[in-house]
Amino acid sequence: MSEFSFRCVTNTHTAAAAASSSRIDPSSLDVHVQGSGPALLLAHGAGGGIEPNFGQVLGDLASDHSLVGPHYPGAGSSPLPGEPLDLDALVDAVVEAAVSRGHERFVLLGESLGSAVSIRAAARYPQRVTGLVLTAGFAVADPALSFAAELITRFGRAGEWDAVARVATHACLPEDELYELTAEGLQAAVAATRAGIPSGMVEHFDLVRRVDVRGDLAGISVPTLVAMPTGDRLVLPDCSRQLAAAIPGASLVEIPGGAHVLGERHRKLWLGHVREFLAALPEAR
Repeated sequence: MSEFSFRCVTNTHTAAAAASSSRIDPSSLDVHVQGSGPALLLAHGAGGGIEPNFGQVLGDLASDHSLVGPHYPGAGSSPLPGEPLDLDALVDAVVEAAVSRGHERFVLLGESLGSAVSIRAAARYPQRVTGLVLTAGFAVADPALSFAAELITRFGRAGEWDAVARVATHACLPEDELYELTAEGLQAAVAATRAGIPSGMVEHFDLVRRVDVRGDLAGISVPTLVAMPTGDRLVLPDCSRQLAAAIPGASLVEIPGGAHVLGERHRKLWLGHVREFLAALPEAR
């Protein structure tokens, strides 16, 4: 992202705070389960889902791993939250989705907001998380992401879903694709984006504006891979650099030209990096 530093902040996710947070019933979540082998817990992005974020690689990863992909409230078939989303409560529900299916330990793959979810999960459940893959991630929203998230929440609350779709389309399409679109093509892309907007879009981006896991970063002690799409205009690439610099021992890999939502070519490159990372984990060896 732009020029902000991951300064050390007081970690507020104490037991008392967790006890008072808004609990999410894990049994209410729509969970994608696929494959067999060591567990991979998937944490999707705001306004996304397991298929929209990971669909291109689910089959490959499931060939030798057990995939558990819970949908946040308001995504997939998970019901809308009754109140604003709380990060710790969301983390607890995501982790319980894996544990309740017999997976005591797992690697977390987080995309965008899912990276913050994954970081907090590693902080709250160090005995369960064995590795992190953070793609297009952020620890706190910088001014550019805050502005986009505010636009989406304002337009969504006003029922202006075409405007929401336009913001999301512009932010998430690769530059080369965006510039090559005709007026009709852009309209079709916006219509497709609108058709895929989940019911919890506003709640997800409201959480994006409030997330702050900077205080967790220095304490992360598991192998971490940070994947940086260099063409991302929603979560700017500098954020990935900041994450990799702040997490002890983290590795940073670039996805050249990749947008916030990775297309087939860029996702294939991502998969190669992730496969190499998974094969090198101590438990894999």
